[in-house]
Amino acid sequence: MTGGLTGQADLHCHTTASDGTLTPEQAVVRARELGLVALAITDHDVTEGVGPARTAAGRGGPEIVPGVEINAWADGTEVHVLGYYLDVDDAGLQTVLYRLRRDREERLLAMLRRLQALGMTLDPERVRAIAGEGSVGRPHVARALVERGHVASVEEAFGRLLTPGRPAYVPRHRLSPREAIAAIRRAGGVAVLAHPGLTGRDDLIPRLVGEGLQGLEVCHPQHTPRAQARYLELARRWGLVATGGSDSHGPDGPGAQRVDIGALTVDGAVVTALKRLAKGGPT
Repeated sequence: MTGGLTGQADLHCHTTASDGTLTPEQAVVRARELGLVALAITDHDVTEGVGPARTAAGRGGPEIVPGVEINAWADGTEVHVLGYYLDVDDAGLQTVLYRLRRDREERLLAMLRRLQALGMTLDPERVRAIAGEGSVGRPHVARALVERGHVASVEEAFGRLLTPGRPAYVPRHRLSPREAIAAIRRAGGVAVLAHPGLTGRDDLIPRLVGEGLQGLEVCHPQHTPRAQARYLELARRWGLVATGGSDSHGPDGPGAQRVDIGALTVDGAVVTALKRLAKGGPT
């Protein structure tokens, strides 16, 4: 792969449109301060952060890569699929994302019922207010628990209550990776498997390639150097574009997600490869 943007790009960033702690505008300012040539806005199950980020970037950059991170399930395993350079106005994509957001609201109420049974009452309107315009999720419940004094920290909320196997955890709607990949590709985007080292199901990769997967997130803050080398080799083996990014949820994100934008970047040529794939060309 030759040519492309000169400089570094962060291709995995969350904002207040979902469960990040920086607004899209703040994310752009931070990326510009770091001299990044491109920043992908990849909020969970929403694309509302893309427009404000593009407006904030204006002519001064960085280039905003329109994206999304769709949460899916395969054989009982949570699998995240990133979409890049998709049409955020695509009706089919937005129908899928709306269904996921509706299910998030139902999930919120189910979590609050479980917490109430544990003697930890939260006002759903307050949780929604913490989420602001973003899609409500576990980080907002965790912050509400801290605010009410039920736990001392967001980390405690997740560790004691909000992770799989804990008493207030409620699983998401189980969209399949095939459905997520199809929605992204129908919207003209490039489908990439997010942080495969966290998923721990490398055996799924060949199947996902058969279902239309086009890329693999090789570089991720929670990938060890050994894991990164392994996924780079798998990307080469299956003809996938190797991507990467910080998976930043902002300076106040929970636990391992408390990562700054630009903490992990890839060469700008990867952005060019994604553009070519989105247009139907070779990388």
